[in-house]
Parts: sequence; structure tokens; C-alpha cells
Amino acid sequence: MSLIQPSGDLSAKIKEELREPANPADIERDIGIIREWLSKQPHLPKDMDDARLRTFLRGCKFSLERVKQKLDMYYTMRNAVPEFFTDRDVSRAEMAEVLNVIHMPPLPGLTPNGCRVVMLRGTDKDIATPNVVESMKATLMIGDIRLAEESVGVAGDVYVLDASVATPTHFAKFTPALVKKFLICVQEAYPVKLKEVHVINVSPIVDTIVNFVKPFLKEKIRERIHIHSNIEDLYKYVPKAMLPSEYGGDAGSCKELNDAWRAKMGEYTAWFKEQEASKANESLRPGAPKTADELFGMDGTFRQLTID
Repeated sequence: MSLIQPSGDLSAKIKEELREPANPADIERDIGIIREWLSKQPHLPKDMDDARLRTFLRGCKFSLERVKQKLDMYYTMRNAVPEFFTDRDVSRAEMAEVLNVIHMPPLPGLTPNGCRVVMLRGTDKDIATPNVVESMKATLMIGDIRLAEESVGVAGDVYVLDASVATPTHFAKFTPALVKKFLICVQEAYPVKLKEVHVINVSPIVDTIVNFVKPFLKEKIRERIHIHSNIEDLYKYVPKAMLPSEYGGDAGSCKELNDAWRAKMGEYTAWFKEQEASKANESLRPGAPKTADELFGMDGTFRQLTID
């Protein structure tokens, strides 16, 4: 799956928004500073490649301190939530099942303001509840691939969630603790600039789910959730042409796009396996180690999601 990268005036606009230095040598200097910092962190791996470091810099608007915080959390979460970062192989039966029943492809095109659009939809309301951990794992796998393949930098991410097949049964296994761990990973460990979330094909269950998730989201993200009663309303934010064919667009079907990303994930199988050892070593962290309680809070303080 090829991701169209911004160019020309759009690229220049994005670079200005991300505060990217005009001189490439300044970016290389920043990469060198981050590498020197990593070399002095006994608890962190030293294997981050330049392409991913550039993505971290862009996602943090070239704030070196913010990059350091994100990188620390990136490796810390791999140690704290191993269920998200081990056995990342799309040929495994559990992962294959998830990718069969949930489509989650980033779309190849870009919005007029330079954002990447990610679709998320179930394929059948009558299917059994997918493995929640495997679903979250697949999402983070795509995130890791994009760290390397967003070679120029985008203005941010736009998520389109199709709730047409969502049922109470599907969400029964979404525990507050699991949702919190996943959202901390996304918000604190990856250089993602979430610009908008759009929910389409809504039903009464949607309000319950959104209200359940909101407490785990940063305030500015909560304010960017849009609920649409019809698909035409979505077109005001995401051009119709760049959407999958199921939504009137020209990007191909969701299945074709999802299968292309499945193949891309398969190409990274060896890298994912190597990365299982690439995580924070809390026994070597200067000062106090970061515990699960510190990162996530006590599981018992959360209520189970209840949907009537």
C-alpha cells in the first residue's frame, strides 16, 4: 500500500504548521541531539532509525523535549503493555481473524489541508466479538509502519468510524482498563496529531460508547469528535473522492485497501519480531521505575462498560 505524500504548496504549508526547519541540515542536527540523549539513557534502546526519528520530530513540532518524552513513553509502553507489542504476525489465526472482520486502513490520499484519513469499520453485525487486544495490536502495528513510511510529514490524522454494524455485544469486552492502556499508547507514545474523529451511520449505541471513551481522551480531542446523521455531512470534512467506494469515493473498496495493508504488515513481520526485545528496562531507569499503577491507575477504579 502506497501512501501519497504531500508535495508542492501543500507540503510547504504542512512544514510551516509543523515548524519544520527550512534547512535539512538543521533536522539532521536535531536527530543527532536526540541520538546523543538516547545514548545517555541506560533504560532505553538505541535502535530508532532516522526515518522514524524524523516522524517523531515532525509530530512533536520539532520540540526536542517533547520528542524525548514521546520516545521514553514509546519504549516504556512496550514494556508495560506487552500484550500490544508481542506476537505481531498477521499470519497468526487470531490476527487474521481480526483483519477479516474489521477494516482499518489508512487511505492513500490526503485531505486538502494535508491530513491522513483512517477508516475503521466492522464487516458484519452478526459476527462474534473480535479479539479486542488483537484489534488494538493491529492498529498499533499500522502506526509503527507509518512512522517509517510517512516520509515527508502530514498535518495530522482524521479518523472515520463507521458504526453501522456496532452492537452492544461487540463492546462487551471493552474494559475501561484496556481502553485506557490503548489510548495512553496512542496519545502519549506515538507522534500522532489527531485532528478530527467522525462517526457515521450512527445508532443509539454510539452515544454510550462515545461517553464511555471520552474520559480517557485529552480535552482537545474530545472537542474534535463529530457525529454525522448522513454521509453527505462527512463530505464537508473529508472529500468524497478520496473515500472508499462504499462511501461514494474513488479509493477502491475497503476490503481491497485493508488487504493491501495486511500485505504491508506481513512485509514487516521480521521487523516486528526483532522489536519485541526493544523496550524500556525499568531496572536501569534513573530514579524510580515507572509502574503500571503510575501509568494507568488502579484497574479497580474504573467501571465496566454497560450497554442496555
